[in-house]
Amino acid sequence: MHKSSFFAEVNKMFDHAAKYTEHDSGLLEQIKSCNSVYHLSFPLVRDNGEIDVIHAYRAEHSQHMQPTKGGIRYAPMVNADEVMALAALMSYKCAIVDVPYGGAKGGICIDRNKYSQSELERITRRYTFELAKKNFIGPGIDVPAPDYGTSSVEMSWIFDTYRSVTDNPLDALACVTGKPVGAGGVRGRIEATGRGVFFGIREACSIEEDMHALGLSSGIEGKRVIIQGLGNVGYHTALYLERAGAIIVGIAEYDGGLYNSKGLILNEIVDHRKETKSILNFPGATNVKNSATLLEMECDILVPAALENQIRSDNADRIQAKIVAEASNGPVTSAAGQSMTERGILIIPDVYLNAGGVTVSYFEWLRNLSHVRHGRISRRREAHNAVNILKTVQALVGKNFDDQVLSDIESGSSFGASEADLVDSGLEDTMVSAYHEIHTEAHSHDVDLRTGAFISAIDKIALGYSRGGIFP
Repeated sequence: MHKSSFFAEVNKMFDHAAKYTEHDSGLLEQIKSCNSVYHLSFPLVRDNGEIDVIHAYRAEHSQHMQPTKGGIRYAPMVNADEVMALAALMSYKCAIVDVPYGGAKGGICIDRNKYSQSELERITRRYTFELAKKNFIGPGIDVPAPDYGTSSVEMSWIFDTYRSVTDNPLDALACVTGKPVGAGGVRGRIEATGRGVFFGIREACSIEEDMHALGLSSGIEGKRVIIQGLGNVGYHTALYLERAGAIIVGIAEYDGGLYNSKGLILNEIVDHRKETKSILNFPGATNVKNSATLLEMECDILVPAALENQIRSDNADRIQAKIVAEASNGPVTSAAGQSMTERGILIIPDVYLNAGGVTVSYFEWLRNLSHVRHGRISRRREAHNAVNILKTVQALVGKNFDDQVLSDIESGSSFGASEADLVDSGLEDTMVSAYHEIHTEAHSHDVDLRTGAFISAIDKIALGYSRGGIFP
């Protein structure tokens, strides 16, 4: 059986949705094409003196909006096709949630567990230097972020390296997002993708008509959930679902999984993993030797939060979940998605659902360019106005408020939103608005949510090209 490439899978979804638009065929071809792919290789002198040749990539899919934006992953299977596919998904994702970026993606072909911290730093800095030489990074050019196998640590190395070679050090902070809070990052970025996944699932479950069609009640509470992948995204998705009253019945990791129909307590599993280096053999839960088997077990919501192509034609007919929430990129192939949709399974597509990370990255980028922390100006002004109002009320009613109350408000400690509050509010509003937009698009064309999401993305990107004068 021929296996389609990841980029080909994304383009199949694009082509299916494009049939419902009225754009010129040439414009559609330009939108789905990947503009630039850079494959680089460089030597690494390892701590023991041996030399490795490191292969790395950066793809910029679309410059209909600038800069381009996308994560950098460290994984052994990174290749040109993968970064092209992920860059394309980033273009569509940004368009769906109205974040003004083109899509990009990068990766370094390594197993990070086989390299020391100092070796990883040298790899990251050299990669950044090579990108800078080719004009593949910069606040107004291409802005990386964390992805699979990377974190705020690597992002801080990227920033520091870029700052040392740029002729615009004032805006260098905005060359990368997902940085530590003390180095220009924003509060809420670490949990942003998982938080966004939660908001998307919550919104889908709030539509009573859709839940009734699945034989479910509306709302999150009481729904049985299986999570595949307990990394950053999977963990935070599970955390917020659990807090909202969902029951986590299964967790799948690379070395196997756990299942308990009565529910698992997430942080107890995490503590167990810290102690034993594995989620397996947790007291009161059943080990599942093959983690892929957990995808096929009965639940209300299945959340694939690992890598792509986890649900394919060969296992799609065994999926028993009523809702599949794609927290990772490309976990369901186009054929598998069509098969499950025909069976009545609601798929909340990755191209919308995991947009929380890039949404909050946008907030960080704006903050870095403005050189002002979110809420820093308005919060004090609002607090000052509140004090004046309270003093006026005191004079009118003849009642004095407690001095401590006035002091707290004047200092801003009990008034106004913190940066974390503002970020979370912006993320929630973005995910809620975008869900109803793609839901409306899907219903108006009588198609599934994924197709509705791609239709929305295509229309917005086409408008972006038109506004830019590329196509009159």
